[in-house]
Amino acid sequence: MNISVLLFSLPLFLIVILLFIFWIRMIIDCLTNEPSEGNDKIIWVLVIIFLGLIGALIYALARRPKRIEKYGR
Repeated sequence: MNISVLLFSLPLFLIVILLFIFWIRMIIDCLTNEPSEGNDKIIWVLVIIFLGLIGALIYALARRPKRIEKYGR
């Protein structure tokens, strides 16, 4: 195997793993901390699952700070 391929692949692999961990972390955060008012929790979990990384980013940037401000967790 060419060393340049390995030097390119390893950082890319690490980035993909970190993004996957972030996605899983946002699902867990939503399931454990989102209040069960109406269908909010279900909708946010579906958004995160079906939109993938974009859904996790939307949740992390739009909903999570508001939830922490309102409920303190």
